[in-house]
Amino acid sequence: MATLKDVAQKANVSKMTVSRVINQPELVTEELKTLVYQAMKELNYRPNTAAKALARNRTMIIKVLILEKMDITEPYYMNLLNGIAQELDKYNYALQLMTENSVDLGNCDGYIITGTRKSDFEWIPQLDKPVVLFGENDRQIPFVDSDNEAGIATATQYAIDRGYEHVQFIGIDVPELFEKSREKGYLSVMAQYPEKEQIIHRIKNSSSVSEQLIREEIKLEPNTCFICASDRIAIGVERGLQAENYDIPQDYGIIGFDGVFLDQIASPKLTTMKQDIVGMGQTCVKQLMRLIDKKKLKNKNELFFAKLIERGTTK
Repeated sequence: MATLKDVAQKANVSKMTVSRVINQPELVTEELKTLVYQAMKELNYRPNTAAKALARNRTMIIKVLILEKMDITEPYYMNLLNGIAQELDKYNYALQLMTENSVDLGNCDGYIITGTRKSDFEWIPQLDKPVVLFGENDRQIPFVDSDNEAGIATATQYAIDRGYEHVQFIGIDVPELFEKSREKGYLSVMAQYPEKEQIIHRIKNSSSVSEQLIREEIKLEPNTCFICASDRIAIGVERGLQAENYDIPQDYGIIGFDGVFLDQIASPKLTTMKQDIVGMGQTCVKQLMRLIDKKKLKNKNELFFAKLIERGTTK
């Protein structure tokens, strides 16, 4: 069985450096971490997690809570969990997936929580361990999220630049900050074009509901682009327009928001604002580890810019 000394010799570094990479990776350069991780992999070296936990008076467990009532096999969450797991592995931490009902079962060193709603802020501050939220909030709790306002603003401006005369926003009918930020992004751009009507629809985050909206509930005007708060909504819009035999993207354009899977199975494929879900999951861990080590965060709120991916639903 390989030892710490073997890893140090293989990587041509000191045992202290190997120990620091394992126990305090944030203090080590990326170059050194790469050398040590490669040596550990080649030697099949596994740190003694139990001994490490005992020495540092830690559990070496991070609890991840998904509070939305949604199947965790949803690609969005699988990308998030992938990013979290990748980063936790660098710190030799285990991931424990929890629900709101089991949050108090067993000890841990910290929490990453996503899918929060207003009611959740009644109990989250009572947790006795560091917390990082995946999703913006105004409760002074550290969070990581996409820049929702900037993302939708980018999509709205792109639709106007592509020559769409009318631009409508289809949001998610929830009283949450991320949705307000996305609507703000749409309105901020539309305000620069007073000749264009500002139209916002708020619906359930459902493709069947958005399809019904298009087919039965709104008057369709040619040369309209629909800016959607999710790819799920955008797919329903696409289906609704196709059912009425409209030309996409000439008659109507569609821009989604997420870019983790659904955008690629649509036909034509969706133009969308792609979020770096994996990267945000990794940053959640980095932020949480600083809090666990009782260090101040350089930025309490980490915002990622979504990237516009141009595909077949815009001209």
